[in-house]
Amino acid sequence: MKRLFICLVLCMAFATPALAEETIQLTVWGSHRDHALLASLIWEFKQANPDRTFDISLEAVEEPDLWNRYQKDSDTMADVFAFASDQLYGLVGAGALLPVGPGRDAVIAENTAYSVDSATNDGILYAYPMTEDNGYFLYYDASVLAEEDVQSLDSLLAAAEASGKKVFMDAANGWYLTSFFFGAGCRLYIDEDGRQRSDFNSDIGIAAGEALRAFAEHPSFLSGNDAVLVSGMGESICAGISGTWNAAAIRKKLGGNYRACKLPTFTLNGEQVQMGSFMGTKLVGVSAATESPQEAGALAAFLTNEGAQILRYKVRAMGPSNIEAAAFQAIQEDAALMALKAQSPFAVSPKQVTGSFWGPAKAFGEAILDRSDTDMCALLDELVTSIQN
Repeated sequence: MKRLFICLVLCMAFATPALAEETIQLTVWGSHRDHALLASLIWEFKQANPDRTFDISLEAVEEPDLWNRYQKDSDTMADVFAFASDQLYGLVGAGALLPVGPGRDAVIAENTAYSVDSATNDGILYAYPMTEDNGYFLYYDASVLAEEDVQSLDSLLAAAEASGKKVFMDAANGWYLTSFFFGAGCRLYIDEDGRQRSDFNSDIGIAAGEALRAFAEHPSFLSGNDAVLVSGMGESICAGISGTWNAAAIRKKLGGNYRACKLPTFTLNGEQVQMGSFMGTKLVGVSAATESPQEAGALAAFLTNEGAQILRYKVRAMGPSNIEAAAFQAIQEDAALMALKAQSPFAVSPKQVTGSFWGPAKAFGEAILDRSDTDMCALLDELVTSIQN
């Protein structure tokens, strides 16, 4: 019996290393637009790690929807997932993110300081920078508009009206309507208790709100979603505010008349001030609940390395956070990315924005689009009260 026991112990000892060779199962979430690209990168990751057996599934979850998806069902969180940087604070607070471990110094060294900061909370790096292009600027049709027309919102609208065309902005979206408030110098921030704060209902904020309302009530203004912008560009629309994610489609529509530049100035209390904007990044995180933290971290690092970011630019025209990838010549000659770069000095990081902002901002924008005659001070008081509660 003693000899049998020893044999069993020896068998278990020799069997233990084999367990490490079992199939490692991982789930990845990313935008449906990135499905083919991610599938290709996952295949390359497997080829680069021939000593391990991976079973990696891919599911479409859009980056802006990640936080809502987590709140609805945190138990089904993917091991590796892409998300917009404005969701970092919520995810960290919920304990959803595994801090970057091995390779942390390389991630910091290889990416821009801005993108690294967007992935950092209280000095801890929680995610891998994937892009540094999550902002917006102005696309325009050079067959209708000259460079001087797009310098100010007043001249832009006048030229559009004269040509019977429209100027587009999704005014029911807090991502875009804040451009007037940021231009006026208003703030969105998180206080020391973790609550969203804003001064949009200040005197200067009220003036910014009236400038937004004047824009929305102009006969050449048009609002809607990305599909409205892309389908109308070069036809009913001569200029539109959007980001790099629509670059390929708009360039295809406009051909040789494709142009992009920073946002225009607008009239605020009788003076011209530059429209502001959000400028965020997109990140890849690893779930704190993953059963394979080292492998999930290695995959996240692979999906965001220099080669992956160059490929992401080639396929999706997305701007890299990786320093070496950003030096790629085609990126330096990209009109949309150069417009984003020109707008960046006037941009605000969405890192200081919590999920409590977006719903009330949408309601405020919808009130503007509905041409509500409600006093602007009352509208903004309601907005600020809603986001702060």
